[in-house]
Amino acid sequence: MDARGGHHRDEEEEAAAAPLLAGAAPLGYSGHRRSHAGDLHVLSAAFLFVFSAYCAAQNLESSVNTEGDLGTVSMGILYTSFTLFSVAASPVVTWLGSKRALVVGTSGYVIFILANLVPTWYTMVPASLYLGFTASIIWVGQGTYLTSAALSHARDNNLPEGQTLGNFNGEFWGMFASTQVIGNLISLALLRDGKDGGSVTGKSLLFVVFLGCMIVGIILMCLLSKRDEKGNNAPTHSSFGAMMKYIVAPLKDRRMILIIPLIAYSGLQQAFVWAVFTKNIVTPVLGISGVGGAMAIYGAADVVCSLVAGRLTSGLHSATSIVSVGAILQAVVLFWLLLFYSPMGGLLGAAVPLFIGALWGVGDGVLNTQLSALLGLLFEDVKEAAFAQWRVWQSGAIAVIFFLSPNITLQAMLILMAIALIISFGSFLLLTLVVEKPSTTRSNQFQSGANFTAHLLHQCYQQPKQHTLYARAIRNQKEMKYLSVDVQHNTPLSAICFSDFFAELK
Repeated sequence: MDARGGHHRDEEEEAAAAPLLAGAAPLGYSGHRRSHAGDLHVLSAAFLFVFSAYCAAQNLESSVNTEGDLGTVSMGILYTSFTLFSVAASPVVTWLGSKRALVVGTSGYVIFILANLVPTWYTMVPASLYLGFTASIIWVGQGTYLTSAALSHARDNNLPEGQTLGNFNGEFWGMFASTQVIGNLISLALLRDGKDGGSVTGKSLLFVVFLGCMIVGIILMCLLSKRDEKGNNAPTHSSFGAMMKYIVAPLKDRRMILIIPLIAYSGLQQAFVWAVFTKNIVTPVLGISGVGGAMAIYGAADVVCSLVAGRLTSGLHSATSIVSVGAILQAVVLFWLLLFYSPMGGLLGAAVPLFIGALWGVGDGVLNTQLSALLGLLFEDVKEAAFAQWRVWQSGAIAVIFFLSPNITLQAMLILMAIALIISFGSFLLLTLVVEKPSTTRSNQFQSGANFTAHLLHQCYQQPKQHTLYARAIRNQKEMKYLSVDVQHNTPLSAICFSDFFAELK
């Protein structure tokens, strides 16, 4: 029996299969609650407002708050806190519920924006520590909520789970990537470089606008439908030891071990843009006010790639091809910067950072959509813990870049990134081989089970009085999932008396 009880699962499967067997249309969503797709739209819009403000602010930290490297150090503290708290984020999200976790998580971003209105060590450091805690909650909550909505939508409408996860993640990450466009265009419009290299102007007004965006985002979070994961497969933890066992459970799975390097690289490549690209490549050519424009181009490429990659995702094979394209593009950028790049003047010199940003945005869009879809697909039973692992390793990698960037050269950073890309992509290719072997075996077992069920149902038709025996055999063998497959493949089962048959299955 699973966390919901074996008989309860059987009843759900029978109820789902019955309309298919009777030739009825697949069950849709009914009731007054918003549809799963509607929740996706609201969630995406809420993150759009919150992170349009936060991402633009983050991009400016290393360029605006430069006294004592306040901005860079604050970001390093933030992501260190994020890493530590992400370890325990999954049980917190389970306890709060994913909707409450999203609302509570937004509070840290509001406080961080307020701290930037008066940027000192006494405001930025505490705000960064608290944001690290709330960020761990909001991102595990986001992954849990989005996966729950996608899988529920797939089951209610009889759609492939892998493709539905890809579509939902494509829309969310496409909207999320557009935060780089919107937020950075706002900063481009409001910030002005000071005369004769003086301090930038318009910063206070910019952060007030960002604060307004945050408030709208919180309101939208409150409008989300509540999802009761506690009644689903979320565990309860009777002790600290049990909680830690649940948290580290995905680490016992070699699939998670093999995907962790790619998760870590996704953090490295994001932090590279925020801490290194904006400061060492964009600012020397375009100035601080040009950071917004360059990051807007980066965000636009990210948006397009996220939407396209999400639509093309159907499972591990498609994800492998999509990740390969993103990895190759980022490898080209890294080796170009390492071997050939030098700042230039004129129109061509100004276009180079924009072009680099666009190529890098394609890679970021690929990694976000594919990692989210793969974790939801491979670790459905422990999705809170799986998404917590994503945030632990990603935020830890981000913290490393923020702490390293003030202390190493651009060339050393590029070499580090290239090595990390090669290792992570190789590990991901190995993951595809590890998953492929069991899937081939399961495919053969699945076909065998389908044939077995068809045989039993045929016998039930030939000997109606024995339907009780055959129904029990199917129930005991847990073959209900094959029932719907047989019907979809047009096996001749329509003559069976299903009312009596399913009555016995119950």
